[in-house]
Amino acid sequence: MTTVVTTAGLKLGVLVSFLRQEEKLILSAARARGMEVKPIFDRELALNVSASTAAESGVDIDVLLDRSVVHSRAGYTLFAMDRWGIPTLNSSRAVTICDDKARASMVLEAAGIPSPKTFVTYSVESALEACESLGYPAVLKPVTGSWGRLIAKVNGPDQARSIIAQKSEHGSFPHEIYYVQEFIEKPGRDIRAYVIGGKMIAASYRTSEHWITNAARGAVSMPCPVTPEIEELALRACEVVGARLAGVDLIETDDGLKVIEINTGGEFKGLMTTTNRDIAGEIVEEAARLAREGATASAYAMA
Repeated sequence: MTTVVTTAGLKLGVLVSFLRQEEKLILSAARARGMEVKPIFDRELALNVSASTAAESGVDIDVLLDRSVVHSRAGYTLFAMDRWGIPTLNSSRAVTICDDKARASMVLEAAGIPSPKTFVTYSVESALEACESLGYPAVLKPVTGSWGRLIAKVNGPDQARSIIAQKSEHGSFPHEIYYVQEFIEKPGRDIRAYVIGGKMIAASYRTSEHWITNAARGAVSMPCPVTPEIEELALRACEVVGARLAGVDLIETDDGLKVIEINTGGEFKGLMTTTNRDIAGEIVEEAARLAREGATASAYAMA
C-alpha cells in the first residue's frame, strides 16, 4: 500500500553545483506539487559553523536534497544541516561513505556485499605489489571522483609504475592514496539500479564498446529487467551504507552480480529514457516524506 505524502507548503532546498537536466526536472516536479523550491548553489554558500540551530544558521528550508557534484562541498554542507536539525536526502554519513571509494569498499566487504577484490595502498611500491597480487590487467581509480574520470586499466608492471608514479606527483592527498581493483571483463555493459526510500525504482543496462561504461563517457542506456538478484543486492548495498537515494552500479560476473559503486548523487539522465517511472517526482516525494518524518537520516543509517 502506497502512503500518500503531503507535499504542498514544504520548503525544499536543492544543493547544486549547476543546473543539469535532472535538477531542472526535480525543481519542476517540486513546484508542480506545491512545494516552495530553493536552488542552493554550493559555490555561493557561507556556512555559519558557529550556529547551533537552523534559525541561527539563517537556512530556511524543511528538507535539503543533495545534487552537488562537488563531493567536499556536499559533505560539509550535509554535516552542517545534520547539526542544525534540517533533514537531508541523503544523510552526511551516507555521502561520506559513498563519496570515498576506499571507505565504501570496506563497508561493503564488512557487510558481505559482493564486490571486486580491492587494495588500498599508500606508496608506489605497495600499489605495484597490489597489482601483482590481483594480476594484470588491474584497474587504478582515484578514491574520490565520478563520471569515470582518471580511471586507468594497466596491463603490466611498467605501465602500472608509470601511471602510479605520475599520480604521486600531483601533490594532493587523494592522489597519494592508491585504490587498486581487479579487472573484470564485462559483457559490454554494466547495470545502474536506482533506489529511492528503500524501494527499487528501475534499472538500466549501460552499454559501451569501451571498458568504462559510464553514461558520462558515452555509454547508451537500455532497459534492464529488475530481477530478484538485482533488487536484493541494490537494496542491501543501500542499507549498509545508509543511502536513502542512490544509483547502485552493478557488474555481471561468472560468480553473479557485484557492486562497483553506490552513487548518492543518483544521476538518472540515461535511466529515465528506459522507464516510464517519474524518477524526479519520486525523488521529490521522498524528500517530502523525509521532511514529514523530521529525521536527519534514513532508518537504515540510524540502525
